[in-house]
This record gives sequence, C-alpha cells and structure tokens, in this order.
Amino acid sequence: MSFIQANLIHLLAAVWLVICWGGYTRYASWKARDTACLASVLHLYREDWMRRMLLRDNRIADASVIGNLERNASFFASSTLIILAGILTVLGASDRAVSLLADIPMVQQASQGMSEIKLLCLAMVFVYAFFTFSWCMRQYNFAAILVGSAPMIGERQVSEQERKAFASRAARVISMAANQFNFGLRSYYFGMSMLAWFVSPWLFMLMSAGVVVVLYRREFHSDVLHVMVYTPTEAPIPEANKEAV
Repeated sequence: MSFIQANLIHLLAAVWLVICWGGYTRYASWKARDTACLASVLHLYREDWMRRMLLRDNRIADASVIGNLERNASFFASSTLIILAGILTVLGASDRAVSLLADIPMVQQASQGMSEIKLLCLAMVFVYAFFTFSWCMRQYNFAAILVGSAPMIGERQVSEQERKAFASRAARVISMAANQFNFGLRSYYFGMSMLAWFVSPWLFMLMSAGVVVVLYRREFHSDVLHVMVYTPTEAPIPEANKEAV
C-alpha cells in the first residue's frame, strides 16, 4: 500500500494510457462503420483492385504489391525486436539508468522499482507490436496464396457470382492484414509517448492524449483521405472555352 500511495500518479498515468489506447481503438472501429476514414476507403480500393485482378491473365504485379506490403511489416517486426533488446538491456542496468536520469534537469525523480515498472510496461507495448506485425505478415502470406488461387479469365466453370465473392473475400483478407499493421503502428505511437513518462507522469498523460488527436486527424480528417474520397464527376472546362461560356 505504501508503494501504491507513493506512486499513485504514475499508476494513474498508466491507466490513462490504457484508456486512451483502448478507447480510441474502439471508437475508431465504431465510427468507421458509417464515416469515411482511411480504413474504410482503402477497403473499397482493395475490392476494386481484386476485381480488376480477375480481369488480368498476368498477376505478377499484384503478387509483387502484396510482397512489398509484407516486407513493410517484416521491417517493423525486425525493428521491434531490436527495440526490445535495447529495453531489456536498460532493464538489466536500471540503477545506472536511474542515476543518469537524475542528472537531467526537469526530470521528476522516481524510485528504481517504479523505473523498472515503466521499462516493463514499455517492453509490453513493443511485445504487442511484434505480435501484431508478425500476424500481419502471415495474413499477407494468406493474401498471396489467394492471389495464386484466383480464377483465370477463361475458366467457364467459375460463375460471375463466384468471382465477385472471391474478390470480396481476398480484399477482406488484405484489409485484415492492413488493420493489424495499423495496430502495430499505433503501438509505436503510444510507445513513443511513454518516453515522456520518464520525465513526468503529467507530460506522459498529455502526450498520450496528443497521440489520440494525431491518430484521429490522420484517419478521419487527413488531406490524403479527402483526395481518395473525392472523385470529379465532370471534366474541367478548358481555359480557352471558359471565355466563350
């Protein structure tokens, strides 16, 4: 009880991180059901991609795109292992890390036990990130298999309804992999905000709320989202014809 009372503000900061992270994840999933966002719009593009793929005999480019997406997840998974190795190294020399932080101005002092808890929490965040990125890689592997098993144009025994169902199923698998990649990136964002925890728990809570704001603006109000949603319905009038009009 004495440890909890002495570090109550730090524990509240950890709870605030869980509320921000989990709350935004649930809110984003709920809002995406009836609001245009990066996830929903990109899923529509993936469905178009799969439908157009079924009209091509050569699917090398499609398999290459999925391979590139898988390599992105592989890069982050490898980077996560390096970060975890660094965190565990610091955890093994936590006494030296605490003494080093004590010499930095504007850093709120914390006990060695609390500093080790912070490092363990940071390690758990990146462990979660590794699992999400590795699962993302596997799902892109599944998508590559689906592309390899896609029906060809001349297959008469495959109906149009089956082709549409396959395109929808393949797009869904790719979107599920992309969602896992998105979850992994969120882990990086909130893991970066946890660095402020070693300075001050109040700064940490402020940074966690700031990450939520950044994620919301990027997923629901970013410029790239407006570009992907906007589709001109008419061709622009040439400058030479504007004067005549």
